[in-house]
Amino acid sequence: MEVNKRGQWGSNLGFLLASVGSAIGLGNLWAFPYKMGKSGGFAFLAIYLVLVVLVGIVLMLGEFALGRHTGHGAGGAYAALAKKYSFVGWMAVISPFLILAFYCLLGGMVLRYCLGFLMQIFGADGFVGQGSDFFGWLRYDSTSMLLFLAIFLAITMFIVMGGIKGGIERFSKAVMPALAVILVVIIVFVAIQPGAKEGYAFMFKPNAETFSTPKDFFDVLKTASGQMFFSLSVGMGINITFGSYLSKDRSLQRNAVIVPVADTVFALLAGMMILPACAAFGVDYAQGPGLLFASMQKVFLDGMGGMAGNVIGFLFYFLVFIAAITSSIALLEVCTAFIVDKQLDKGKEPKRRAVTAIFVVLIFIIAIPVALDALGSGGAAVKAPYELMGLTPDSEGFAMWNDCWLDFYDMITEGILMPLGALIMSLIMGWALPNLVKNECEESGHKFKGAQYFKFCFRFVVPAVMILVLYTQITSFFG
Repeated sequence: MEVNKRGQWGSNLGFLLASVGSAIGLGNLWAFPYKMGKSGGFAFLAIYLVLVVLVGIVLMLGEFALGRHTGHGAGGAYAALAKKYSFVGWMAVISPFLILAFYCLLGGMVLRYCLGFLMQIFGADGFVGQGSDFFGWLRYDSTSMLLFLAIFLAITMFIVMGGIKGGIERFSKAVMPALAVILVVIIVFVAIQPGAKEGYAFMFKPNAETFSTPKDFFDVLKTASGQMFFSLSVGMGINITFGSYLSKDRSLQRNAVIVPVADTVFALLAGMMILPACAAFGVDYAQGPGLLFASMQKVFLDGMGGMAGNVIGFLFYFLVFIAAITSSIALLEVCTAFIVDKQLDKGKEPKRRAVTAIFVVLIFIIAIPVALDALGSGGAAVKAPYELMGLTPDSEGFAMWNDCWLDFYDMITEGILMPLGALIMSLIMGWALPNLVKNECEESGHKFKGAQYFKFCFRFVVPAVMILVLYTQITSFFG
């Protein structure tokens, strides 16, 4: 396969920025703070950090090595190892395809909030008279939900159409420094607010009460393990696909450490931005998934208020928008690379633009029910799964997977395909092909440090954690 036709990173910095950007998304700015808020603060953080070292870095190295070794994206990498592994490649492509259906919907909502605060800055009512109740209203506004979904998808599409170097790498180099600057500005602003220190104490002060019973410990463990898995983008095919564009002279092991560390630092900074803000303005940490929208809007509109609230609100949602885009382009690239690789394998000229456009149209179609079911609130333009089944939220048979179309897609991907795919990959690397990672790492002339540690983790630690994640995800969705 000709590398110049597939594409290749122009520099290791570009690869790192794109990889970190793919990991830094709604998983960090949305899920990490609210899960920390619901799981005892420091207790969640401590377990999360241990899991990143024992599992996250190991999985990421395995996926980078698999992609570069085979020269294929996620869909073709497993088949290149052996035909019997082809089904794992299909899982790694179906996951980002379905994730994009709800990820881009959430990204579109973030874009709408960003626009709302921008309008507020210029004296217009950016939230159509709803104020901090806008989240409840927006879910039923079919026109806005579909429009901003389409806009977010279109932006994602045009970046991916530009290819690896001219599209994804160029975009990542431009926006990642801006993302870091905006994040620091908001953190500093929040830090000087009265009451913010309570948020820092919640994050960093050890609290033994969280582990008062074995059940409490395992509840935090399953939440932290699921978040680590989702936040680092493992099991989605992204790292395999990005690794396939990496030249042989780059150090895989160093990159596989830098990306998780950078992602974890960003997750911590996101927590230091959101949780102290909640403390300063009287918003409950444990608001759940609505923390990013309803709760944070309340912080800016009702807590800060005035021009300062509007400006910081705009910067906050613009920051989230950038982070969401860097992840969505990585997810879409997995899908595009799957077909481009097939075209090249057959000796055909790759049609990246056409392939990307077709995937975007298909993603928009399957995202329609996600956009129109009011996130499961009931009585919307499209019925939620539980409504189609004749259930009510308090009836027997109601579970997380049928709460809304977003949760239904999430159940298939994050609940089953991703942890199962990562489990199989770790078993392949640990038992079936135990020298693949070592040999690929040493292709660049760098010594594979800690070989026995990684071998032990691939064989025992990662499979054990992946089984735990798979079990907890299934029980979370099905009860």
